[in-house]
This record gives sequence, structure tokens and C-alpha cells, in this order.
Amino acid sequence: MEIRLRDFSADDAPAIVALFRDTVRNINRADYTHAQVRAWAPEVIYEDKWAEKLSRNYTVVAECNGVICGFGDLDHTGYFDHLFVHKDFQRCGVASAIEAAIADRAKQQGSEIITVAASITAKPFFLRKRYTLIREQEVEFNGQIFTNYFMAKQVPA
Repeated sequence: MEIRLRDFSADDAPAIVALFRDTVRNINRADYTHAQVRAWAPEVIYEDKWAEKLSRNYTVVAECNGVICGFGDLDHTGYFDHLFVHKDFQRCGVASAIEAAIADRAKQQGSEIITVAASITAKPFFLRKRYTLIREQEVEFNGQIFTNYFMAKQVPA
């Protein structure tokens, strides 16, 4: 399977939101309660708000066989905000390709460190990619408390 990476376009927002919701509801549900999953990925997600945020960040979209199979974004401070892979494309190298593109971009923009708040589900992936666990934390979102992990990785010079 060929993974093609490209820059995000605002026209991608509906597919990105659907991928996000479907991934949380099918993959992350193994590590979070039903209430947490519904708070994290509710029925109503404002695509225009996502498009605006993802357009401000460096956002890379992965396509597999012409279908959006993942995305990730990095803000100007070196914060790796999202990394989601479609449920049908897990463990196919999509997340690794996106993470490599994010690391390259961090280097280009002069970031010395990439930080991420990794979900319980994503923590093993980031550890494999040499991110260091800084702290476990609890965050509130849509009335639910979530455990995640603040992690960091040195950007190679």
C-alpha cells in the first residue's frame, strides 16, 4: 500500500472530522469509557472550526489508495496537536509517515523540541518514536476527565 502525504486543504475538513470521530469511537474506545468517547468525539463537530485551526497549523494529510487515511498537525511552538489514523489503516505505517513529516517540519521551523499530549492509546506509539514521558496528566473536556501523557522529543539538529 502506498501512503501519499500532502498539505491540508480546508476542503478536507469534512473527511478529517469523520475520520477523527470514527477513529476515536472505534480505536480509542478500548482505553476510554463510553462517556469519554462521546465527549471527545460528539455527534456535532464544527467542521469550519477544525478547518480554521488545521489551516493555522502545519497539517499533513495521508492518503492511501486515494482515501484520506490519517492526519497530523504541528503548531508554531512545536506542539504536535493531532495524530489520527483511520480505523481501517491502523498498523500500516501511516502514523509513522505523519510523525516523520511533523518532525521534519519542526526542524524546518527551528523548533528544538516537539511536545505532545498523547492519549492512553497513542502513548506506546510515541514511546517507540523516542518521545520521553514528562508527566501523566488529567484534562477536562466536554464535562469528562481524561488521562493523557505530556511527552517530548528532541528535534535532531
